Amino acid sequence: MRSVKSLLLALGCTVMASAALAAGVEVGPRPHFLIDQMDDNALKSKLLSCAERPLERKLFSIGHRGAPLMFPEHTVESYTAAARMGAGILECDVTFTKDRELVCRHAQNDLHTTTNILKSPLAPKCTAGFSPASGDTNASAECRASDITLAEFRTLDGKMDAANKKAQTVDDYIDGTAKWRTDLYAASAGTLMTHAESIELLRKLGTKFTPELKSPSVEMPFEGFTQQDYAQKLIDEYKAAGIPASDVWAQSFNLDDVLYWIENEPDFGKQAVYLDDRYNVEGFDPMKPATFEPSMQDLKSKGVNYIAPPMWMLVTTENGKMVPSAYAREAQKADLKIITWTLERSGPLGTGGGWYYQSVKEVTKSDGAMFELLHVLAQDVGIEGIFSDWPATVTYYANCMDLN
Repeated sequence: MRSVKSLLLALGCTVMASAALAAGVEVGPRPHFLIDQMDDNALKSKLLSCAERPLERKLFSIGHRGAPLMFPEHTVESYTAAARMGAGILECDVTFTKDRELVCRHAQNDLHTTTNILKSPLAPKCTAGFSPASGDTNASAECRASDITLAEFRTLDGKMDAANKKAQTVDDYIDGTAKWRTDLYAASAGTLMTHAESIELLRKLGTKFTPELKSPSVEMPFEGFTQQDYAQKLIDEYKAAGIPASDVWAQSFNLDDVLYWIENEPDFGKQAVYLDDRYNVEGFDPMKPATFEPSMQDLKSKGVNYIAPPMWMLVTTENGKMVPSAYAREAQKADLKIITWTLERSGPLGTGGGWYYQSVKEVTKSDGAMFELLHVLAQDVGIEGIFSDWPATVTYYANCMDLN
């Protein structure tokens, strides 16, 4: 009979329960599967040459909400899996409850897709209860962290982030996980966490921290809780835990949050990350620096040192190859450090890769393109790190290329 460990690794999974698996970094077979999808070239040969190499944890490898390709995001299980895969930095997206306590959720209003709240006694407290699909109208619900107290939040279980928009029942609605993901490891329910609890867990796991202050779906100030209070409380929880600022990369899509940290918490502000979503601004083009407002140099002059756009903004194609975009070159000129997101967030790449690969879709023909893109981002764009839904792949690459 095969050992538990060998069965789990065969599935590409890292598991936490057994003390026998407590040490070392395990990436399983998934990186090798992706290498097999690549065309024969120097990069593929290099990656294959590292197959028997001992692996180390790498700061370059960032767990996006943990390891949500297979585990419910922002849970003890997901974070632990990501750490076991060698992620050196883990992310807690920070939202708040009705009593203004910070918790790890990707959005202020995602409890209906990431937890079992619609099946719990708390369902009546949701901003909008479940409504079945009807004609051209999709099924819907909206449950916010701010709809419930921390004590109530603790009664919930995490699930894979998904919803079936064609559902007629709650059971069908919460059972919408994409076929290329899995509910196998969510069967026993994910353990939700407060932000402070995530700090303690990540410290024990030996990783560093990248919390993201989310844009609330409630009007601020919320019961006297201002945006500045929210931003400050996030930092205060690291200070209370004795975490050095050098171990924390606080993030926000709201530039004002980043500037607040730079001005009011300068030690933490040095590594504050501006998550760049200017792709939502009409007229913005990552190939036309004249459309960058503010400019990269303006950001640097305001004290911003880290910028984090999605992967596609950093690359384009020339002569059938992936190369850095004008956006990437301008960030380099301004001496901005670059982090990007999110590898292995997409489904199979055989049809171009979707949103995350839109600027290189013409050369994205198979899952092996993940390593091709990663190589350009690391070697030509010069990113500091990359978020991934399955950090094992990035960990393998970073070890093979001797990155930090």
